[in-house]
Amino acid sequence: MLTNKIVWITGASSGIGALAASLASESGAIPILSARSEEKLRQAAKAVPGKHGIRTLDVGSDESVQAAARGIIEEYGRIDILVNNAGYGLFETAEEMDLADYEGIMNVNYFGPVRCTKAVLPHMRQAGGGQILTVASMAGKFATAKSAGYAASKHAVLGFMNSLRQELRGSGIAVSTVNPGPIDTPFFETADPDGSYVKSVGRFILPPEKVAREMVKMMRTRRDEIDLPRYFGLAVRLYGLMPRTADKLAGRFLNLK
Repeated sequence: MLTNKIVWITGASSGIGALAASLASESGAIPILSARSEEKLRQAAKAVPGKHGIRTLDVGSDESVQAAARGIIEEYGRIDILVNNAGYGLFETAEEMDLADYEGIMNVNYFGPVRCTKAVLPHMRQAGGGQILTVASMAGKFATAKSAGYAASKHAVLGFMNSLRQELRGSGIAVSTVNPGPIDTPFFETADPDGSYVKSVGRFILPPEKVAREMVKMMRTRRDEIDLPRYFGLAVRLYGLMPRTADKLAGRFLNLK
């Protein structure tokens, strides 16, 4: 159960992070919502029914992450569950994307979870348990055109978490990853400003409530990994068996950006 669990959620000012905070609270947890904008955090926190907290945070900054983790532990005594949710994307070709954009995406989507994870691990070790739950992406398993920077960052974070899971076996610290396909959230305001991609994948796009419910369910079950929607996971396994054939057959259906 999640009763009185301290759940630190990054990227919680909107979308699935904010929804997961509300749902975790309904399950008895005490969510700590984090993001860069205090104003947006306060707005998101209005939907949280129970006890909660907010902490401004820039996951792209070592100092900001360390300060937030220290502050939460000083106030609440521990962090039971870390939810690495902050991230963004840009849909541009590999050739056209500026190097600075590659670096920015990697700094937030990959180094952000690494920073937060390293900030909480010593405390979870000392407590003898905990959970690190990371929102990765199906793009971390199956890359498509115009997503080189984003897909690379998600491949990296999955690699990190898969390795960490093996290192922490038997420690009492669970490492969980959620790999969603496209979700109907403000993510696309940056990644797809003209809305063309959202229109083209309308029948596949996930409601944010479904993903948030799965996130909270994983907090309870401590499951290693889940792909959403589940048939995407099957498609990825088939791709692993015959990648060249799959590229030819499925490319025109998947490269919709």
